[in-house]
Amino acid sequence: MAQARAETDKLFEFVRPDSLYARPIPERHRIVFYIGHLEAFDWNLLRERVINAQIFNPQFDRLFAFGIDPVDGGLPSDQPADWPSIPEVQKYVRRIRESLDERLAAISPSDSAGDGFSASTLLNVAIEHRLMHAETLAYMLHQLPLEAKIPPASQSQAVASRVNPAMIEIPAGRATLGLSRASGNFGWDNEFEEHSVEVPAFAIDKYKITNREYLEFLTSEGYENEEYWTDADWDWKTKQNITHPVFWRRMNGDWFLRTMFHEIPLPPEWPVYVSHAEASAYSRWAGKQLPTEAQWHRAAYGTQEGKENPYPWGSAAPDEKLGNFDFERWDPTPVGAFPQAQSAFGVADLLGNGWEWTSSIFAPFAGFGPFPFYRGYSADFFDGKHFVIKGGSPRTAACMLRRSFRNWFQPHYQYIYAGFRCVSN
Repeated sequence: MAQARAETDKLFEFVRPDSLYARPIPERHRIVFYIGHLEAFDWNLLRERVINAQIFNPQFDRLFAFGIDPVDGGLPSDQPADWPSIPEVQKYVRRIRESLDERLAAISPSDSAGDGFSASTLLNVAIEHRLMHAETLAYMLHQLPLEAKIPPASQSQAVASRVNPAMIEIPAGRATLGLSRASGNFGWDNEFEEHSVEVPAFAIDKYKITNREYLEFLTSEGYENEEYWTDADWDWKTKQNITHPVFWRRMNGDWFLRTMFHEIPLPPEWPVYVSHAEASAYSRWAGKQLPTEAQWHRAAYGTQEGKENPYPWGSAAPDEKLGNFDFERWDPTPVGAFPQAQSAFGVADLLGNGWEWTSSIFAPFAGFGPFPFYRGYSADFFDGKHFVIKGGSPRTAACMLRRSFRNWFQPHYQYIYAGFRCVSN
């Protein structure tokens, strides 16, 4: 818990005090909400079920309880004056941490938390929820004006030469999705139950699509050609005047990339980050498709011998030599920077450096059951309006690089660190 808190605390320290009530992404809460939300979530989850503590601020417990993910164009309309002062929120945070830390010290992970779940499961929920916000907050703060942030010390960047795009042939075989309850390993409700899918042979891009490749689509008038877009995507693109990836900027005829703390000439070998709608349009322009969740699994974890690896590179635990993840960097790396992390079939850059869109609608696996203590975590998004993304980004914690982990977003949400690769069948 302490390490997860450190990651989220660090994010708020990068925001200048006069910007803590800003709303960098129109569809999301103001930054002040998240300062209180992370502790309110832990408190509301653990207070009765694990630590048996008394409520002290029911108003804040409700105010900071839930984030938002509006669909169909609905946007929040609250004003800064509707929120408490930063010192009030910080006082609430401190009191919760003191209460939790004191009581959790006397708790055994095997203690019951009700409904057949252990204290360990709920603690994992709290920790991974916070680590997810360490990533989603990064997406949000990325959209703040550069002058509203305090840059940290510079980080080293991986260097790689230009790679040549290639397709890797993946033979027909099995893909195991999900997590077995019998394993005893922690997973979110949508990860259960483990099952196998037989996947016909296909070919997949060796690397994520780069900025250089995507620029070819853009300069070929891909954003002006309706045939590459679904009706819904074209309507969104037209109404919102979407003409390029949200992280790109055009100045004096040249393209630049807005990183977290700087604006730099567009790095051609970095993966492009785009919405599902933009990724789908590119894939049609290229005469290909986005992979299904099962195809992505097959390419990432399958082997010629038939067994499946826990990670693309094998069984070794993730570390900084195997990919761009676990908060090591703020920005992407070139797509060929970690050749030692290729899958058994030779597919590169699968974990970290940007999530990857699939063509699969986010839906429950057979045997799904919602967590009784967090019923809406997955079930609220089984609405046919969210797509599965796999892999991980530079800001994804190592614990969520497990094979069964699933993430999902709406197709018109541009702000996440998500790229893609294409398949042909």
